[in-house]
Amino acid sequence: MPLPDTMFCAQQIHIPPELPDILKQFTKAAIRTQPADVLQWSAGYFSALSRGDPLPVKDRLEMPVATQKTDTGLTQGLLKVLHKQCSHKQYVELVDLEQKWKNLCLPIEKFRALLQLDSCENKIEWIKFLALGCSMLGGSLTTAMKHLCEILTADPEGGPARIPFETFAYVYHYLASLDPDFSSEEVDTYLTTLKGIIETRKNGMIGLSDFFFGKRSI
Repeated sequence: MPLPDTMFCAQQIHIPPELPDILKQFTKAAIRTQPADVLQWSAGYFSALSRGDPLPVKDRLEMPVATQKTDTGLTQGLLKVLHKQCSHKQYVELVDLEQKWKNLCLPIEKFRALLQLDSCENKIEWIKFLALGCSMLGGSLTTAMKHLCEILTADPEGGPARIPFETFAYVYHYLASLDPDFSSEEVDTYLTTLKGIIETRKNGMIGLSDFFFGKRSI
């Protein structure tokens, strides 16, 4: 005769006091991030939580990016998540970056396609990878720089999206160097003109309204 299943009463079950809040925050994060693969994302979420690392969570719910030439799954919000997770290092290991990419349920073939734009072996400068990601979101250098400013800025959403001119110039020069439509002379002339405008200010910051000055779109 089989033994009856063990019975427990409510008084016998110990629920860790922090569990309800952990589950509540996890649920809110999942709703805000809308991962394509909840199990894959959850593994990354709790792994980051256990290590005290930045979580793979969007700041807010967002709509898909309509300007992408193809549906890559990548959005400005997801790039911002990666920035929060990786920007504390100047260089990031590709193995670690690939895992973070997977945890956000992004197609691995798109990750590899990005790296083909600027070949590297074991690691990449984070600001360059971020720039490549921004270029994937839109079809022009102008659009890529707009995304970059909106990700890096400390201004509130909808504001001027200002970032240091040195950062802007570094990324602009980098992305333009990967585009055969831009000559180095053209890039240098544009950045020199823009620098003259920025130097009239005390903060050395550039916003969205500035970098369209004298800029041709592609």
